[in-house]
Amino acid sequence: MSGPLTGVRVLDLTSNFMGPYASLLLADMGADICKVEAPDGDPTRGVGPCRNQGMSAIFLHLNRNKRSIVLDLKHAQGLHVLKRMIVSADVLVHSLRPKAMAKLGLSYEDVRAINPRVIYCGAFGFGAGGPYADRPAYDDLIQAAVGMPVLQSRKAGPPAYVATAIADRVVGMATCNAVAMALYYREKTGRGQSVAVPMFETFAHFVMGDHLYGYTFEPPIGDWGYSRMMSPERRPYQTKDGYIGVNIYTDRHWQRFFIAVGRADMAEDPRYSTIFGRTENIGYLYEFLAITFETKTTRAWLEILHEADIPIIEMNTPDTLIQDPHMKVVNFFELQQHPTEGTLRMLGIPQEWSESQPEQRYPAPRHGEHTLQLLGEYGITPEQANEVLASGGALQAPQAG
Repeated sequence: MSGPLTGVRVLDLTSNFMGPYASLLLADMGADICKVEAPDGDPTRGVGPCRNQGMSAIFLHLNRNKRSIVLDLKHAQGLHVLKRMIVSADVLVHSLRPKAMAKLGLSYEDVRAINPRVIYCGAFGFGAGGPYADRPAYDDLIQAAVGMPVLQSRKAGPPAYVATAIADRVVGMATCNAVAMALYYREKTGRGQSVAVPMFETFAHFVMGDHLYGYTFEPPIGDWGYSRMMSPERRPYQTKDGYIGVNIYTDRHWQRFFIAVGRADMAEDPRYSTIFGRTENIGYLYEFLAITFETKTTRAWLEILHEADIPIIEMNTPDTLIQDPHMKVVNFFELQQHPTEGTLRMLGIPQEWSESQPEQRYPAPRHGEHTLQLLGEYGITPEQANEVLASGGALQAPQAG
């Protein structure tokens, strides 16, 4: 076995970031991902630096452990082939709006009629019961809709997005979880089902657990927003020669810190001796920390706070993270040879499993690289495969090299 989901067949009709991240997580856990691409290919094939057209950095990291088939689902032959493949699939995951899937003849009712045991998972913008159901959605839109830029602005400056596709990746994780749990339910009951993972509601659940805050109560007993998270002083601290991340959190952390920096008096002050008092005075404490950490070098603070058993780490940049001693020992950034893209630095699989350790089985595929192979594995005869290729309903990538 290569991962706990070995043998699970997934038809992946997603593109861009969110859906492919979900199927990447499933793929890394051993699922057999059939990446169904349109004739134009996944848009992320063109995002970022590349050595060959269609094989960008973003695509390479989102699509390892998958195989690519090109089907034109607006072509009768392409759609017919996909429906043939659904017969032997365990999961169909898509990121189209439900109306678009229904227009293709691929609603849950359509797919269930072909294979009642299939897990049909849709990850799209908004829940079907609300007025936004037919709207398109992307990461920036969902960050804005949930209020993430406003939360960021309370730290400093005008509203701003988080500097990563956080909504896409959080909802991608939720989608992976939904598929895994639906598979578990099917193991117990034998029944497939439809699962919807709307971005808006899922990301709101992620963000508002911190920031509903005083609005948790009706009527509200305070403002929204977790003040510690939004403080402009909640940031890496500058030292004499760099930056450090420090998380002084528990009562014992603070007591040891105050003693270590010669301010034992603050350990007894009710404004700072309990988490309630510190939360009420967090602005001052962050300012105090910033001034204090500027007095010594990064190495000195690492020694002092490690000795006091206070959480601290040196701040990395993406460049220095590659050279981080821990990451080097665990070989997280592994150099690999891609058949067409040469030497690549790929991200490792973070989890460790005692029985079914996942591994990297396939490099990210070229557009339509596995069309014929996958058609055969899903029960399409060579004659039928050649017929659909000739019709334009499917495309096979030319041989590499």
